[in-house]
Amino acid sequence: MPAKTKTAPTARSTPKSNKAAGTRLSLAEAMSALEKAGSAQTRKTYARHGASEPMFGVSFATLKMLVKRIRVDHELALALWKTGNFDARNLAVKIADPAQITPADLDRWAAAPSAAMCHGYVAHLAAESPHARTRADAWLASKDELLRCSGWLLVGAMAMCDEATPAAWFAERLATIQKSIHESPDGEREAMNRAVIAIGCRDASLRKAATLAAKRIGTVEVDHGDTACKTPEAVPYIDKAWAHSTSKGFESPAAHERSRESMRTRC
Repeated sequence: MPAKTKTAPTARSTPKSNKAAGTRLSLAEAMSALEKAGSAQTRKTYARHGASEPMFGVSFATLKMLVKRIRVDHELALALWKTGNFDARNLAVKIADPAQITPADLDRWAAAPSAAMCHGYVAHLAAESPHARTRADAWLASKDELLRCSGWLLVGAMAMCDEATPAAWFAERLATIQKSIHESPDGEREAMNRAVIAIGCRDASLRKAATLAAKRIGTVEVDHGDTACKTPEAVPYIDKAWAHSTSKGFESPAAHERSRESMRTRC
């Protein structure tokens, strides 16, 4: 017999949170832990992916252990971000409380050049906050390239996590991507392509719309520099995500994602 389809709640929902009580660390203690965990090799790897100094070079595996230890500490997150240290900011977006983050803080974090590698985490933080729709609209309309990149990453995060936003809103974003992706800067093209994939994973109707848009768009060329990163092909990626999630009994990849711990804290 086919697997029973798992349905998601009808109200807006986000992936499972990380709100269990954790260990309180001072800013000095957190920075000391990060400094001790850093390595020259990881700094070199991060630099190739666009990260800039100051940074210690802390692996994401180590960050995950710190996140499990700290859980949620919004006050510490704000203090970590203010240091300007790349690793501290990576930790900040993982332990921040979406219920307490302000639109102004999200705007600053999303536009910070030193946080280029953690824009996806900022986007997921925004998607889990009460400010997702307003930040998406504002960032996509910005003249700042980093904010627009964050805006498209936020669209993708919302497609997977925010059930309240109507399908028509995502369809409009697809139309915008289809018209402008090939004339957009590298970083924005990559974020747009990821948004197409995420929208295609939201529900069956948007899967069809995103697949059609991706076919009209064609190959998306992105210069990833001196890295092994590749630009995913939207259509096969969407198809693979649907095959995997439905085989697990979920009605869509988005429903599957909402059943899991937030990508912001698990990755």
